[in-house]
Amino acid sequence: MPTPTDPALPSTTSDHEIETLAEFDEVVADRGSLSKHRVQAVDLTARTRSLLATDVEGAVFLGCPMEPEAAAQVRARGALVFPPVPGLPFDPYRGHLYTPDELFEGLASPDGYEATPDSRAYAWFQRTKADGDVFASMLRAVHDDSISDALDELLVGARVVGVMGGHAMARGTDAYASAAHLGRTLARAGLTVATGGGPGAMEAANLGAYAAPLDDAMLDEALELLAKSPSFTPSITDWAAAAFEVRTRWPDGGPSVGIPTWFYGHEPPNAFAAHLAKYFANATREDGLLARSNAGVIFLPGAAGTVQEIFDNATPNYYESRGEPTPMVLVDRAHWTERLPTWPLLQALARERSMESRIALVDTAEEAGEALKRLSGSSTGQV
Repeated sequence: MPTPTDPALPSTTSDHEIETLAEFDEVVADRGSLSKHRVQAVDLTARTRSLLATDVEGAVFLGCPMEPEAAAQVRARGALVFPPVPGLPFDPYRGHLYTPDELFEGLASPDGYEATPDSRAYAWFQRTKADGDVFASMLRAVHDDSISDALDELLVGARVVGVMGGHAMARGTDAYASAAHLGRTLARAGLTVATGGGPGAMEAANLGAYAAPLDDAMLDEALELLAKSPSFTPSITDWAAAAFEVRTRWPDGGPSVGIPTWFYGHEPPNAFAAHLAKYFANATREDGLLARSNAGVIFLPGAAGTVQEIFDNATPNYYESRGEPTPMVLVDRAHWTERLPTWPLLQALARERSMESRIALVDTAEEAGEALKRLSGSSTGQV
């Protein structure tokens, strides 16, 4: 499984953030002080001696298990300690993004998907989202901020292209295969593919990025295997198991990013995005995905969610609130001019503004890469 240090996804961590036990030991050995550091979700139950012998004034410990003596002493010596919250199906202070293996752990059990951390986190969200409990809403906010921090660390220096599209696009269809080939083309051009992290068009693009370092025949074979479970309904378990079968057969796939949400609980994450930034707050998730797509966004056919994303992306391009407008490529002329006539409005917004030269409408996913290259100049590489 690719890690946050994959060459294709450059990563950095703040000098004052400690997110692993190895980093903790290194800082203690090299500096002899944890002052002003933030220690994030690191199990320190075996580091009592180090904690008692090290300067901790001004340090902050976020969800770090400690022996009671150590926690009391650390507080008394000027540190802030936010203890782990028992009984949660997620860690609100986590220092890294999720992996598919982590979110789907337990998939092979008799209870299938219902036993996984992904399902249990959604069930917790359903129980707490409407009860007005300020503690639960605080935990969701802390979790989502931790995810954003980890996502920023992962993507430092990366050229990210967003691929948007609906979850209804079924495996085994020509549209799904085209989206997968698009993802592979983008990844082979050196771009980091980022999607909404769910099924359908999102999964297809992540699958394509996964296939990028492998031979061309792999993707065609994988598409055949996946077609046996075309949709996450009626069984998420069968749908996810088919994806893990592909990953087991071809374990050395390439990295990409998925940014899903528990807000749409019927929509599970896909197993082909190596790095999953899963959020509780859908608005934070969508804005974050679009804001990080610095090499542009390709919009495959979708429904209300994809329409919303088009105009969420168009707004900062219109006002140039994030700087120079980034490319926007809409795929499927009939879909975006007849079924959901979004393109005419986007054209009207762009007219006589800088973004006018950064939008395009193409007929097929195969044309999207060339359109992205044309709108971006040479900055996106040989797409």
